[in-house]
Amino acid sequence: MLRYFTRHHKRLRFTYIKVATAVIMLAAFFLPNLPELEQTGDNFFTIFLNGQQVGVVADASEAEDWVWDVRRELASQRSELMFTEVDLKVEGQEVLFGEVEEPETVIARMYKVMEDSIQQSMQRAYVVKVNDYLVSLASEEEAEALLQAAIRQYDTEGTFGVELVRDTEREFNVLTAQIAKVSQEEAEETPVVVYSSNVSTEGGIQSKLFSMFEDVEPAGEKSFEDYEYGLMSMSFTEEVEIAEAYINGLEVTPLDVAIEQVTKEQEVNQIYEVVSGDTLSEISIKVNIPMDKLIEMNDSLKDEKTILRIGQELIITVPEPELSVERTEQVYIEEVYDADVIYLDRDDWYTTKTNVVQEPSAGFRKIVAQVTYRNDKEVSREIIVEEVVMEAVPKIVERGTKVPPKFIRPINGGRLTSKFGKRSAPTKGASTYHQGVDWAIASGSKVVAAASGTVTKAGWTKSGGYCVYINHGDGKETRYKHLSKILVKVGQKVTQGQQIAKSGNTGVSTGPHLHFEIRLNGTAVNPLKYID
Repeated sequence: MLRYFTRHHKRLRFTYIKVATAVIMLAAFFLPNLPELEQTGDNFFTIFLNGQQVGVVADASEAEDWVWDVRRELASQRSELMFTEVDLKVEGQEVLFGEVEEPETVIARMYKVMEDSIQQSMQRAYVVKVNDYLVSLASEEEAEALLQAAIRQYDTEGTFGVELVRDTEREFNVLTAQIAKVSQEEAEETPVVVYSSNVSTEGGIQSKLFSMFEDVEPAGEKSFEDYEYGLMSMSFTEEVEIAEAYINGLEVTPLDVAIEQVTKEQEVNQIYEVVSGDTLSEISIKVNIPMDKLIEMNDSLKDEKTILRIGQELIITVPEPELSVERTEQVYIEEVYDADVIYLDRDDWYTTKTNVVQEPSAGFRKIVAQVTYRNDKEVSREIIVEEVVMEAVPKIVERGTKVPPKFIRPINGGRLTSKFGKRSAPTKGASTYHQGVDWAIASGSKVVAAASGTVTKAGWTKSGGYCVYINHGDGKETRYKHLSKILVKVGQKVTQGQQIAKSGNTGVSTGPHLHFEIRLNGTAVNPLKYID
């Protein structure tokens, strides 16, 4: 066999060359998509989109254009803003033979990959901003309808309307909301000319005199029927802005839901400042909050007997919608009214003391007034004209101007061992409801007056041992118990910070300490709430 191959070696080699040449010619004829056999660098390109192979081509220069064409096609099929991931990579190599694909096939695969890679479709919306509250609506018309719904609660006749005004000073497309009176087109009236054959007797100089008297004669006072009544003006209390934005379609709020959110009243905390003459019951009526709830909301209020201070701030809860509307109405009112209270200041009284000198009596009047409302609550009233049928008698009140004393801690140092209120009796004979506070402190320590006043008791009590009571002239009293030594006497006037005694362990006591009380009109209160 070896001898055979050796003998015919040249013939076989020639035959191999002919066959190879024929194969190459057939391949060039039947496989036109194969690149030419030229050593010119990369001639075979694999394209990847978002990590997936989408095709093989001989020329990758158009791959990026194909991507943008596909993105445009996807975007044209959607009305909303579209976000999709695009990561195009091309790997090239030099090959002798390789099968490539038609551009249409590659583009179709790109379309499928990019469609699957759409992250989210962003819908154009209009975001209405009221203070910190935001709500997104589908169109500018819906934003306007939302604001119209807010004012329709108070303008059922449609006298006023909402106008959206573009803010030219803002860089982005921002609208602001204004309320304006709806203009009514006046019907054009054609003047009517009347001809008469009768000659007027008021001609010449007589006519001139009549016209002169008409100019001089006063028009007379307006009667109540001459005034225009109804809604005069409206405005939003808060600043309203509408901004165009692209958001996730799921974040767009239906119009009816948005209207409920914006117009529904919600509880909002506000501050009420106590004025002279206020009582807790009067404030409860004034702010329309039950007294027990008012006490619950304010730590400074122990019960309904708590004494109020002028300028004291109380938390009150007021129901308000997200968007408040302020409006002014001109109205005719027949009402029973009270005259303003007349105050007579007494500089020698504390501000907590008052005395009614004259009881009031209501009057009756007719008025034209401009009344301003915030939502449904009246906030001010300006009387334009008034006719008093029966005069009101004012209430006259004497009131003090001296500021009541503030309390200081009666000892320096010490450790709080028993708080105010319910407790277990620390020893036999001690109370289970502690009417003051206890500070453990060494016997003989300095005890001072918590505020200026007059000593009303300085002596011995069975349970309190040696005690001192001080009256502060405004319904307030302080008590100091378990003393070792008393340094003042009944009737003596003391100043705030003046030493009145030394601490001790007398009476029913478990150890050296000072028991300290504050009483308001005879009722013990927690001293820790009143001590500076």
